[in-house]
Amino acid sequence: MTWKNKKVLITGADGFIASHLTEKLINLKAKVCVVIRGTSINGTHKNTFKNIEKKYISKINKIISCDISSPDVINHIINFKPDYIFHLAASAYVPYSFDHPIEVNQANVLGTLNVLEATRQLKKIKKVICTSSSEVYGTALTKSISEKHPLNPTSPYAASKVAADRYCFSYIKTYNLPITIIRPFNTYGPRHTYDVVPKFIKMALNNEPITIHGDGNQSRDLTYVSDAVDAFLKVGMSKKTLKKVVNFGTGKHQKIIFLAKTIKQLSKSKSKIIFIPARKAEVERLTCDASLCKKLTGWTPKVDIITGLKKNIEWEQKK
Repeated sequence: MTWKNKKVLITGADGFIASHLTEKLINLKAKVCVVIRGTSINGTHKNTFKNIEKKYISKINKIISCDISSPDVINHIINFKPDYIFHLAASAYVPYSFDHPIEVNQANVLGTLNVLEATRQLKKIKKVICTSSSEVYGTALTKSISEKHPLNPTSPYAASKVAADRYCFSYIKTYNLPITIIRPFNTYGPRHTYDVVPKFIKMALNNEPITIHGDGNQSRDLTYVSDAVDAFLKVGMSKKTLKKVVNFGTGKHQKIIFLAKTIKQLSKSKSKIIFIPARKAEVERLTCDASLCKKLTGWTPKVDIITGLKKNIEWEQKK
């Protein structure tokens, strides 16, 4: 199968991973429809793209400006009649959910329900790839986390992703819909604006103190964005992933203190590394067992952590 001439709808298309996915699908000659949140400027509603490069915007087949949590989006999706949907729209910054749990729930749960309700009425749709999160697992109870690991959300964000994840599962079982649930572990790279890697890079390049919550021994499994896009496409294309839950990640966990020291060294920064109080609802360790993804799709990550950090730093320096 190729993506050429396939009608593909991407929610949250101007977000970090989704913007890279959008551009890749345009390069692969798909007919791309994006769902983004428009902005009202001086009483006029405008589409404002922050991440998708200008050269790609004119190649987008259709732009839907709509709040993903509004039921209005359902008819917009139905009218496009997509062959495939990649649902990535979400409020994804964990600390934001501490003070805005209801808002995050609406974006992540109601937004997903709207996509699922549209899917119910799209009789010819081939697959919907719904993006969950490694945060649904909480701190690892095993050396690495497979799809069978218990779901133990520790933040309102994670709880909202569990709810959305399980809604997807229920629509598979109740309505026999062609859904795949994908659970990415932490992703980094150009255009990411929050989470540990972009924050540390900005601090290092500005020679500001690199602040670590807690002792820095907490760890994350970090996938470079080009590998993440490849995983989305392979999962989307594979018939074997249909109606399944699929993790992807590198299978290696990086301690936060290692990231701070490495980013400081690679950027030749004069920053000091300082420790501040631990963050609420902190997950201590996330390490992916991506063996199912590899078995079903052949996907393996290609960018190692040092190469990825160098690429990310170089991109930030050129901004």
